[in-house]
Amino acid sequence: MLVKIAIKFVLLSFLLSVPSTLFAQQSNPFKVVLDAGHGGKDPGTMRGNIREKDIVLDVVLRLGKMLEQHNGVKVVYTRKTDVFIELRERANIANKAKANLFISVHCNGVKSTAAKGTETFVMGMSRTDTNLDIAKKENGVIFLEDDYNQKYKGFDPNNPETLLGLKILQEEFLGQSIELASEIEKNFVQTDRFSRGVKQQPIWVLDATVMPGVLIELGFVSHPEEGLYISSDAGKDEMAQSIFNAILTYKNTFFSPSDTNESVIAPIESTPHTATVSNNDNDRTHELKGIHYKVQLEAGTKKIDTKPSNFKGLEPISFTQEKKIYKYFYGDETDYEACKKRLAEAKSKGYKSAYIVTFDNK
Repeated sequence: MLVKIAIKFVLLSFLLSVPSTLFAQQSNPFKVVLDAGHGGKDPGTMRGNIREKDIVLDVVLRLGKMLEQHNGVKVVYTRKTDVFIELRERANIANKAKANLFISVHCNGVKSTAAKGTETFVMGMSRTDTNLDIAKKENGVIFLEDDYNQKYKGFDPNNPETLLGLKILQEEFLGQSIELASEIEKNFVQTDRFSRGVKQQPIWVLDATVMPGVLIELGFVSHPEEGLYISSDAGKDEMAQSIFNAILTYKNTFFSPSDTNESVIAPIESTPHTATVSNNDNDRTHELKGIHYKVQLEAGTKKIDTKPSNFKGLEPISFTQEKKIYKYFYGDETDYEACKKRLAEAKSKGYKSAYIVTFDNK
């Protein structure tokens, strides 16, 4: 019991005392890294004269201009011209900036001309440990600084209690990324776009950035109508505005100025991820497509029977197996708000490190 109390005390002290120079969420101002995919010798997906690299750069520049006119927001670009930037360098730019958000913008393209729609990706579950390793490596540089013990109040990237704090932050990053991704897709739907939903995949550039982040697919250049829309000035303005609105909603939810002019994480207060969409003659409620939510309870090498008695009475329980690791999940919801209630219930049962993850609805 004393050990548990000591760990909680150390963790709480770490999370409260770690300075703004270490984790971007407490920096001032609110920093957003905008990453226009591809560029230079890499055109991305193409169809006729429509090139992904041109569309995403134009949308990013329009979005950046909107953000730069908003007080308290600083924009960092991975590229502002038609140049090729390596993936590793894109991640380095975001990490060095100690950004609060990483937004990577792309377009889709397939052989079929029928596929269409927007989709937004977040960090994959199977790569959270990789992301944690990156965080450890990024933070390890503090040992090279003079008087690091005094400056960082004993923070040690190799200390188990500190790593527990980092792990909690990584889980928080994932939850915040899902919130942002859902808001982006909701805003796209409100402009009468078809949403393919929020998806969770191990995309390298998201896993290599140590902050909440999303990768947005604006639409399919291979779809005749959608290709023309996403390459038009009107379409680019509309998409940039949708992303801008989502970023401001995220900022107001998670990042607010304190009395000392230092920004801190604010409590989560989100809205249901449905939107009323005008569709010719009738309005309808549009649910985000292709996604459902579960609460991850625990993971380990032991296979456990999914009966409720093994999970403190919670049901339904499901699991996935990745190599020798079993991951156990509570609930299965298509509505994010309903899953947040599941999360609160799981934590009340003792699963204090539980968090929400996404799955494709297939």
